[in-house]
Amino acid sequence: MKAGFVAIIGRSNVGKSTLINTLVGTKVAITTPKPQTTRRPIQGVITRPEGQIVFVDTPGVMQKAKDALTQRLLSFAKEALHGVDAVMYVVDPTRSIGDEEKQAFKLLDYVTAPKMLVINKIDDHMSRNYIEYYRDLAKQFDAYAEVSALTGKDTDTLVRWLFTKMPETEELPYPEFQFTNLSNTDWMAELIREKLFLRLDKEVPYSTHVEVDEITRRENGTTYVHGIVYTNAERYKPMIIGQGARGIKEISQSVRNELEGVTGNKNFIALEVAVDPRWMGKFE
Repeated sequence: MKAGFVAIIGRSNVGKSTLINTLVGTKVAITTPKPQTTRRPIQGVITRPEGQIVFVDTPGVMQKAKDALTQRLLSFAKEALHGVDAVMYVVDPTRSIGDEEKQAFKLLDYVTAPKMLVINKIDDHMSRNYIEYYRDLAKQFDAYAEVSALTGKDTDTLVRWLFTKMPETEELPYPEFQFTNLSNTDWMAELIREKLFLRLDKEVPYSTHVEVDEITRRENGTTYVHGIVYTNAERYKPMIIGQGARGIKEISQSVRNELEGVTGNKNFIALEVAVDPRWMGKFE
């Protein structure tokens, strides 16, 4: 049996979270078009007859922002590279190689594990704009692939190569049928935060943090979820709630729709908004 850990790294918005969801075959990491949606290293697990691979999704590297949260997310990405059995470095060929890409690339300087360059988004017609520049990087890696995380095209080639690099073991890191390291409450909080990011504009979603403190099954079969959306400034609270509470209701409805589409069960999502200027301390 083979089993091991694979870190997925790269700059923001290259499709790392979409890739891990495609590889695992279910949604373990939230995805939005906004940079730095991922705030913690999230693990997604695949189990096959040959063994098990635990993928570690990491926050994207951003060059410009220097706030405390961004610095902590960068440290998360660096820490995820320690002790892994392989690394997938994901790039987006629709964007040019700039200072941000170079900063992300420097994370590989001290990596001794096998490294694979993954050129993502080959389904995007804009990918041909810069793809040759990224292909030139392939000689610095142990393997190289071009895939579409969105459609799943050629993603299984990644898994086949990675299994050749996983160590032999008698025990798997996770029980079979477990897909992520997140608890139910943490996964639910991430799902709510995804809907916040999709609905809110500009800096507002980056001021928010979500905690779920209750998930219970009611006698009528409905799953009741209670969550608190924290924001770090009073001025953001009405923006999140919306006029006549329409904003927070739409977020709750969006979460409910996704859950019911996946589980087939009825859900009731109760959200409240609170102000806590210190919530960023949870990441420090």
